[in-house]
Amino acid sequence: MASWARIGFFLFMSKTFRPWTIDQPLFLPARVQDFVGEDHLAQFVLALVLEHLDLSEIEAVYGSERGQPPFDPAMMTAVLLYGYCNGVYSSRRIAKAARERVDFMSIVGLDAPDFRTVSDFRKRHLKALTGLFAQVLKLCEQAGLVKLGHVALDGTKIKANASKHKAMSYARMEKRAAELEAEAAKWLSAAEAADAEEDKAFGRDKNGEEMPAWAADKKKRAERIKAAKAELEAEAKAAAAAKAKREAEAEARRQAEGRKKAGKPAAPPSEEPDPKAQKNFTDPESRIMKTKDGFIQGYNAQAAVDATAQVIVAHGLDAKQSDQHQLAPMADAIEANLGRKPEQLSADAGYCSDANLAAMEERQIDAYIAPGRAQHATEGEGGGPRVAAMREKIKAGGYESPYRLRKQLPEPVFGQIKQARGFRQFLLRGVEKVAAEWGLVCLAHNVLKLAQGRSPSLAGFATG
Repeated sequence: MASWARIGFFLFMSKTFRPWTIDQPLFLPARVQDFVGEDHLAQFVLALVLEHLDLSEIEAVYGSERGQPPFDPAMMTAVLLYGYCNGVYSSRRIAKAARERVDFMSIVGLDAPDFRTVSDFRKRHLKALTGLFAQVLKLCEQAGLVKLGHVALDGTKIKANASKHKAMSYARMEKRAAELEAEAAKWLSAAEAADAEEDKAFGRDKNGEEMPAWAADKKKRAERIKAAKAELEAEAKAAAAAKAKREAEAEARRQAEGRKKAGKPAAPPSEEPDPKAQKNFTDPESRIMKTKDGFIQGYNAQAAVDATAQVIVAHGLDAKQSDQHQLAPMADAIEANLGRKPEQLSADAGYCSDANLAAMEERQIDAYIAPGRAQHATEGEGGGPRVAAMREKIKAGGYESPYRLRKQLPEPVFGQIKQARGFRQFLLRGVEKVAAEWGLVCLAHNVLKLAQGRSPSLAGFATG
């Protein structure tokens, strides 16, 4: 009865639906550009690459006519850049999207590259692709998105393509290397003592003295550990020399200013590595770093953000926990990218030191660098005369101080990169490659800002 009642209900409440003709051929052939609207981001990125970016450095690599013709570098650049704008970073995911997603198809057409082609293109042209950052930044400036009235600087820790569990401390290295060598030596001794059983144990074509795969592997591991130990020792010596140089320069400045160093003389820097200093065997150039969510194996990425539209005007990256040494290089990078210095620059307490404040004075940049942490930026004591003066300068400005922009600029940018576009771990390894990868991420961020604030002065950004 219930089924008959349901049929009667639908007969009574009949409804006409739009035809669903998924097997009907199109009257006229469609273009891949018709897959998305004219104002779609894919169309914008394609026009940007074809009409506004100089790809001569990439194209110059393809000189030989031998072999299979390569994919067009402009197309490869556009699909890679569009992937980064959409939070698609893996070469496999980009290749999959190029086969299945109409927005990616509108860039590659119906001839999608495979993931190895995407990966090889990124590796081969990594430096040149990162070099596009300056070109896009100047387009942002032309569009009125960059004024350099105020720039805020900050750093964020991002995971390396390595596990922190694949790291070993300096104290453990010497012990473990000796253990591995002892295990390999033990096998050789056992092999020599087993001559009578060699045919049975090793076969007729072996003499019993060959090292098995596991023993050879242990010797290689011991060698890698020794190499990592030597690297830590070299780094400790270099750090000690750099620290001694900084202290000598600081002492020279104090003497020139007629000041004396308070307290007892500091002990000379040690050239021996800290027993807890670690080296990772997957990505040896990455480091264990402390974040608000715990410790990660990662890198320290830097971004200088302009106040006008949160455009990144300079980027940097290294494997050091501290931000302090990054201030002057980032200020110089801004000038290198845009040909002029920012009028004001703000940064948190991690960048504050008498030397850094002196560097900003030399560059004639109006700096607002917190001497204290978080909301207590003006509290505390100590530091040189420039640090004390900065404390008073920020305090005098109150809520109207330009320092308030420090959190309003870099924090949302890092949120957009990490949360909105899901970039939380590098794909490449080694500080040079990772720095270039961070440059690509910053480039994609600026492309999105340019797309959001497109200006009539940038003719050709819309394709018809």
